[in-house]
Amino acid sequence: MRLSYRDKTDVFFDLDHTLWDFERNSALAFHEVIKRLKLPFAPDTFLDFYVPINAAYWEKYSLNLVSKEELRIGRIRDTFEQLSYQSDEYEIRLLGDNYLQEMPNHNHLFDGVLEVLEYLQDKYQLHIITNGFNEVQDKKLKRSGIEPYFKTVTNSEIAGVSKPNPQIFNFALNAANANAAQSIMIGDNLMADVKGALAVGMDAIYYNPQVKLNTKDYFQITDLIELKKLL
Repeated sequence: MRLSYRDKTDVFFDLDHTLWDFERNSALAFHEVIKRLKLPFAPDTFLDFYVPINAAYWEKYSLNLVSKEELRIGRIRDTFEQLSYQSDEYEIRLLGDNYLQEMPNHNHLFDGVLEVLEYLQDKYQLHIITNGFNEVQDKKLKRSGIEPYFKTVTNSEIAGVSKPNPQIFNFALNAANANAAQSIMIGDNLMADVKGALAVGMDAIYYNPQVKLNTKDYFQITDLIELKKLL
């Protein structure tokens, strides 16, 4: 097991589920917009169906099986169907648009994020690689106050492909003027973040706070504060 990565020059982070608490912020946004639109179901009931459906759509998006538009429409349409709620495309888009506008108003970060970024910023060049969309991810970074820590931000729209496709990692490395062997990726998705980075010659740390997948094949941490001992 490697005990230090201090020979690195560039550190790349995933955003959602790694730095930015997506599940918490997303739930707060849906609570707000479902009440605002006076939809006839409880926000928590909606979320019980939406959360796994949304995760499945993002998995398909990362494999280029659905488009951005299909993801945004499909995840709400399928949730409405599970709720046996009759709707039309206008209502689906209305909820989706309100949600996307509301979500960046909630900017909870995971514990330790600011402490870790403060620690790392004078030692490494810091970057973001995210499968999220341009307009939403930019707002998240700005409104959560972490944008100034990062030299570059690469998202799937800019790169034209999603993690784990090697092209997005190479795009990010080029944008950062970074060497793969001197770079490390930190993220919560074993396939998209860790295996994707390793495939292009980067090192990687699997952020696994809930021990969703306990594997000895990849270096993992359960708390971001652990990075202060490794980097």
